[in-house]
Amino acid sequence: MLAHQIEAARRFNRFYTQRIGVLDDGLLDSPFSLTEVRVMYELAHRRGIAAADLARELGLDKGYLSRILQRFRAKGWLARSIADHDGRRHVLALTAAGRRAFAPLERRSQRQVRAMLSPLAAPERQRVIEAMRTIERLLGARAYASPVVLRRHRPGDIGWVVQRHGEIYAREYGWNEEFEALVADIAAKFIRNFDPARERCWIAERDGTRLGCIFLVAQDRSIAKLRLLLVEPEARGLGLGRRLIDACVAFARKAGYRRIVLWTQDNLDAARHLYAMAGFRRTSAKAHRSFGKDLVAETWSLRLS
Repeated sequence: MLAHQIEAARRFNRFYTQRIGVLDDGLLDSPFSLTEVRVMYELAHRRGIAAADLARELGLDKGYLSRILQRFRAKGWLARSIADHDGRRHVLALTAAGRRAFAPLERRSQRQVRAMLSPLAAPERQRVIEAMRTIERLLGARAYASPVVLRRHRPGDIGWVVQRHGEIYAREYGWNEEFEALVADIAAKFIRNFDPARERCWIAERDGTRLGCIFLVAQDRSIAKLRLLLVEPEARGLGLGRRLIDACVAFARKAGYRRIVLWTQDNLDAARHLYAMAGFRRTSAKAHRSFGKDLVAETWSLRLS
């Protein structure tokens, strides 16, 4: 089995390197190699990085990187300065001329990826991106370098919540647009009636990428409702769902609620397991027809007092 997996991985490598033009004489119709473009990209997108750190992060031989940097310096593209926080440390950055040289490469790269993705329908594009994120998470050590943070909602988040609920539940459970409409209604009411002292939306995020969400809203003075728990497929297995629920419960206790209730479906096994682990107990179940499916709705409750 491993031999077949190895061959499949090699086949994918051959396919993708051909698609992005790595085998061409110059990457992105430029006189630069793939390595040179990668070095320029890091220099353009980092505030300041030491040569040793750049070599380590890109997995480059220090001598090879030094020769690339010397060529950039000779063209007037590279500046070397003392780090703000450490007078013994020197960092690198592109000069204005270096940024002008890099700008067309950035634009060509964006056009190349747009041309690759644009023929696909929106759900297919999302599947490609999720597959890429999964490869990065499972094979890349850098994916774990930044922690997942839980933050409050801000403009743009609510639209993402509605979109991702609609897309993920359609793909994984076959639910139709009625579910997306329900999520949109819940989210809109949250914004219109938001009471920051007693209600909260948490967005889980890593390096600017949203990975999950959860809401706590007031049902009355003593009862809160947990709503819209979501964890992106590539972030599952990291304990993120439990973190989101724990944040909800801790906030509800501090806000003075006596009980948290939630509404879910009996086929959402992963979420139900998390609720049970957090101490919630099922209090009722009722068959119904919603979202284009025959479902069994469940109410769960957690007593806080």
